[in-house]
Amino acid sequence: MENLVILTTGGTLDKDHDTFTESLVLGAENVTNVPELLRIARTHFPRVQPIMSLDSLDMTEAHREQILGAVKIVPEQHVVITHGTGTMDQTARFLDGKTGDKTVVLTGALRPFALGKSDAGFNVGGAIIAAQTLPPGVYAVMNGRVFKPDGVKKDPKSGRFDL
Repeated sequence: MENLVILTTGGTLDKDHDTFTESLVLGAENVTNVPELLRIARTHFPRVQPIMSLDSLDMTEAHREQILGAVKIVPEQHVVITHGTGTMDQTARFLDGKTGDKTVVLTGALRPFALGKSDAGFNVGGAIIAAQTLPPGVYAVMNGRVFKPDGVKKDPKSGRFDL
């Protein structure tokens, strides 16, 4: 089953180190690290469609509406959304019950892909598999676990998502 699209929204996965400001920043609008991540993984089939480049802490309901709109108009039935971990839970709950017969999986990273030693590849890989095998609905995949929208919870102290 390869009827899958990855919609990118920014978040830590797409951040990089800015040597001038000594901070983590998102690159140019709609530039994502996901194609490089897929290339390294030798995964050629997902279509990648950037829809925004935003820190999820800056995400508004209007941005969530934009994400929902993108989910509804893509022809693929299996959708992975890369998303910042700070408000992934809010977006999962917002999308829940609104995506029709599509399987939608949100994922992200707690460490930027560009910095190496990132969980991005593991999480995106898990999300790709989950989106192809789970029944229609909205889920999040982080740290080797699948969460339903009401169970998505980031634990900042442990640096992972837990039940």
